[in-house]
Amino acid sequence: MAEYKLILPPMGEGIMEATITEWVKNEGDYIEEDETIVGIATDKVDSDVPSSISGKLLKKLKEVNDICKIGEAFAILEIDNIDKSSTSFKSELSLQKDNDLTITTSFTDEIITEELVKPLLSTSNLRPISSTQDRFYSPLIRSICKKENISLSEIEKIQGTGLNGRITKEDLLSYLKDKNTQTAIEKTSEALDSSFLSTSSFISDSDEIIEMDRMRKLISKNMLQSRQISAHVTSFVECDVTNLVLWRNKNKDTFLQREGVKLTFMPMFIQAIVKALKDFPLINISVDGNTIIKRKNINIGIATAVPNGNLIVPVIKNADQLSLSGLARSINDLAVRARNNQLKPEDTKGGTYTLSNIGSFGNIAGTPIINQPQVAIMAVGSIVKKPAVIETPQGDMIGIRNMMIISHTYDHRVIDGALGGAFAKKVSDYLEKFDLNTKF
Repeated sequence: MAEYKLILPPMGEGIMEATITEWVKNEGDYIEEDETIVGIATDKVDSDVPSSISGKLLKKLKEVNDICKIGEAFAILEIDNIDKSSTSFKSELSLQKDNDLTITTSFTDEIITEELVKPLLSTSNLRPISSTQDRFYSPLIRSICKKENISLSEIEKIQGTGLNGRITKEDLLSYLKDKNTQTAIEKTSEALDSSFLSTSSFISDSDEIIEMDRMRKLISKNMLQSRQISAHVTSFVECDVTNLVLWRNKNKDTFLQREGVKLTFMPMFIQAIVKALKDFPLINISVDGNTIIKRKNINIGIATAVPNGNLIVPVIKNADQLSLSGLARSINDLAVRARNNQLKPEDTKGGTYTLSNIGSFGNIAGTPIINQPQVAIMAVGSIVKKPAVIETPQGDMIGIRNMMIISHTYDHRVIDGALGGAFAKKVSDYLEKFDLNTKF
């Protein structure tokens, strides 16, 4: 066996270092070629760094939040023996990279660096595929393409998440997984298109053609896939939130002075959802084929509109462990960073349930689409004053109450109406019984 140093490759013009944001693999894990090993962030881009060779992660040379310079080693792999007869003496190797950055690396016969191994592996069967875009496809990628009968023209359409748009193993496997779903969607669209006239015939000279931006294309794709994957059903509950309104009006000024953020209704909504998820843990799940994954952590996504009109869903991790003030601070922090395009990749990962506050747009009710791979999502509408029947020991009476509609959309593959409806009612019960003496 031999040791192999992984170095941080060039990240683009002017970038000399990166911060380690996440270790995807742990020491002792076996890593396939092109498999992501670490996440990094620079002042220009967030990215994943794949391993250029298969091997076992022997040692991490950097920890999360450490700075790693371009060309500096960040990990050591244990790989199969390689003939090192030509490297039994100390030498130096200079490599000219795409961005004209020259990296000089020292190595000995005990440590094999990435630059040393690459030329040793450059046999005829490892030459990159030439294409009009000059993209590099690793041997592993080419092997999968051959097995799955994916043509060069088809692979060129896949958007890579690796460095400089490089296609990783995860990109290709995700593409293959989505291919059948996308084919079904396209067949449905073709059937619909055959039933109607071409849309181009309805475009006049005064109409404006707007190209979707990257985020809108992703949202469009994800929404279509979610509708294709999950059997969407929605239950509605009208909730009396008068106690919430009275408590917030009483405490909002003090809260702002003490916490430095505005007190909205969102922390109370999330707190009620968290309690209900503990009562109904089979809502806090995801589906993998014919397997149900019951989530231990409760991570609440909050659908957030950004200034360009798009939507993003940052996640409050371990929301069940936060107080009302803690939830308020987390919501404010994520919302501000979302609107200023300052979210980190990990801020949008790991959600187990999502809340959408459509009431902030003046809507009284809605039927949101499930955020995959979750199985349910809740929307809360506007709080509206209405005359309502109030039950008292002395008899019923009519009074003005603050009412709100809760809509709970769930995946009927794994959540039946009884469970989905009971969950919505439980959230409503917690909100209606909100204690006016609650401390924040």
